[in-house]
This record gives sequence, C-alpha cells and structure tokens, in this order.
Amino acid sequence: MYKFLAFVLLSCLPIFSFAQFATVAGTSNSTAIHADSSIIKSWATECYVNRSWVNVSDTAFEYNGSNKASYGTNENGIGKADNQVVSLGDGGSTIVTFAEPIINGNGYDFAVFENSFSENFLELAFVEVSSDGKRFVRFPAISLTQTQLQIGGFDNVLDASKINNLAGKYKVFYGTPFDLEDLKDSATIDLSHITHVKIIDVIGSLNDNYASYDSRGNKINEPFPTPFHTCGFDLDAVAILKHIKLGIENTESFKFSIFPNPTANFLTINTLENLDFNVSLYNLEGKTVLEKRNCYNSEILSLEFLHKGLYVLKIESEGIINYNKIIKN
Repeated sequence: MYKFLAFVLLSCLPIFSFAQFATVAGTSNSTAIHADSSIIKSWATECYVNRSWVNVSDTAFEYNGSNKASYGTNENGIGKADNQVVSLGDGGSTIVTFAEPIINGNGYDFAVFENSFSENFLELAFVEVSSDGKRFVRFPAISLTQTQLQIGGFDNVLDASKINNLAGKYKVFYGTPFDLEDLKDSATIDLSHITHVKIIDVIGSLNDNYASYDSRGNKINEPFPTPFHTCGFDLDAVAILKHIKLGIENTESFKFSIFPNPTANFLTINTLENLDFNVSLYNLEGKTVLEKRNCYNSEILSLEFLHKGLYVLKIESEGIINYNKIIKN
C-alpha cells in the first residue's frame, strides 16, 4: 500500500522537475557553439549598453569609484567572440544590431557568448528579440537550479543541464544558441526579419526584493552578489547563424520580376503565374516603412515619400519568402 501511494505521489510531480537540458560544451548532447564554428555567418555590428548596479542589494556600494558596472566598452560587445567583454551590472542590459537581419531558419538562428572561466561559474541573462527595436519578445527561459540556498558570489556550482534559453549557459568561447521557432506564437515580431537582440542580466538573488524569475515562475539562482566592476552578465559577442543575405534571392523557384531598381519614385512587382503575395519594405533599422497584403499578379509601390537610401523588400507567396535589396534614388 505504501509503495503504491509513493508511486502515485511521484507520478503527480511536475514532469519538468526531472527535466534535463543540453549539457556542458564538449559533451555529445551539448548545444554549445564554438566561436570558430563554420555555421556562424556574421557577428553583431552595433552594441548599446545600459549599465546597472555593482550590487543591487546595496546601490550605494562603489567599486573603483562607481556604484555601477564599468568594465569594458560598447565596442567589446561587437565582432567575433574574443574574451574582450562589456559588463552589464545587476539587471543591466544591452541591445545589439546587425548588418543583415536574422531569419528563422531550420534549427538555431543566433548565439550569445559570455566569458565564464569555468563550466560551473555561470552569469546568466534573459534574451529578447525585436523586428523594429521597440517591441521585444523574451525567450521562455527555464532554471531548474535549487532555490533553497543562495549560491555565493564565488561558488562554482551551477549545472548547465538545468538551464535553458538563458544566455551564459556555456564557458568562454562557447555561445549559447537560440531558436526563433520558440517564439512562433508571438504576434508582435516578424521572425523572418529580426533586427535587434536585447540581453538583460539575471539578478541571481533569492531575496524577493531583487530576484529574477524564469518563464515558469521559478527564482533563478546564480552567484550573488558579485560586487565588482565586472559584475553581472559579461557580453562577449552575438553570432548570427541564419540571416537574410541582401540582394540574393531564395534558392527555391520564385517567379517574380521587380523593376526598376534603383528607382526614384515607383517600384513594380510582377508575378509570372498570377500568384497571390504579400509585400513589406524595411529600412536598415528594421522599421516597416511600407506594407501591402493580398496583392495579386502585379503591384506598383509608390516610394516617393521615402528618403534616399537602401531598403529591404520582402515578398511572401505560397510559403516562400524572397528578400531583395532596393535602392531609392
């Protein structure tokens, strides 16, 4: 009877209590991506940091004359991962952008690099994405680390297999990958045109006044406090794995003609097989400047109101997406 009751009780526990995620870099079931991996297409080109406290539980505390993180510069967050980082501080954030937008392809689409010196001392961060730099959607982060005992600032005890969709899961030179497919139900972003990635430091305190929570309402336990100028998440780089290659059409059959290009005022889109299609035009900041849906066979776009410069034209029809570089004279 007692064995039966024990079985029932165990059966009723949430399945995720026993869940395990990808393990440390170098193991067979790790998702870590090395900085030299051939699957990396490009790296972030701009980085804008909003630094926060050296110690959020004592905001008057200073290190090296400042009560906010001060290590590194914006430039350390761009280009290839090289262990030259910029520190965000407790709850600090950064937004990075790219020369070419990220697209939701098969598998992982981009990766975030931190500079942990070991596999078990991990400083974590939430990751959000945007198609316009204004509306951001957060990846559903999960932390299964125990929440009974605070992990100290020098403790080297975190287990990567209990962490998912949090940047900083892997040690230096190994990026944590993210799959845009995880956000497929979001209506506020265009997963085929991601222009901004935001990284927000996790405050790893178990104190209710400062704690960060995962997507399931669990407190995220990580080394805390770390009251130095290097505190918080240390961004090394963001790598693009799937991106829009401007000026190169989809390799699948796509029967459209677009002319003239460059153009001063009007752009004509013709389909050779009487297809229905949707059109979006973006500037290089990722903002949608023109959009037309339910077009049929042919469409003329007026570009007279646009400034001179480079734009990205997206045409979608029958499940195929085509991108073209458009120059407005």
